Amino acid sequence: MGWIRPPGPVSDGLRIGLLGGSFDPAHGGHLYVSNIARKALKLDYVWWLVSPGNPLKPLPQPLAVRLARARNAARDAHIFVTDIEAGTGTRFTVDTVAALRKRFAQVDFVWLMGSDNLEQFSRWRRWQQIADSIPIAVVRRPGSVLASLHAPLARRIGVSRRLGHAPSLVVLDGPRSLESSTRLREQALGAAAEAVLNLTP
Repeated sequence: MGWIRPPGPVSDGLRIGLLGGSFDPAHGGHLYVSNIARKALKLDYVWWLVSPGNPLKPLPQPLAVRLARARNAARDAHIFVTDIEAGTGTRFTVDTVAALRKRFAQVDFVWLMGSDNLEQFSRWRRWQQIADSIPIAVVRRPGSVLASLHAPLARRIGVSRRLGHAPSLVVLDGPRSLESSTRLREQALGAAAEAVLNLTP
């Protein structure tokens, strides 16, 4: 595991949200989750952890392409886009969180995710260990607003009104964004297929 360079300021007592994913591509939904969480939880910054690849999803676009698109999409002085996982060689969230907490022990980290990810969180490697090591904030997304009621994580530790020390789960709400990476990829594939059909004599 290599030395981890912080993507932004780090100092004692900073509260930093971690939003992980393949960001294939980054979109308004990522901004929505970041901004809702930052305001509600009074986070100083949010780090977008662009992963080399998500074990639960198809092979993504090259990392350099996704990083560039994410940086273009972020457009916020409080959001830092980073490929920390590529540098540390960690592929799973549980290992990434452990590495970051060890390297930046003076920072209070919060794991951020949309409610669509909460539904599948129990499929993540050692998800119980993740929940025990870092507080988790979930932002409700369309199509999964009830995820907090039946997700294994919520049944295991309950949903709190306020975020505390791990294990702690809070569910945040706001005007809901319809964007998702899956939907954008499907739209791009559809547009490409339509373009091919239009070229066919």
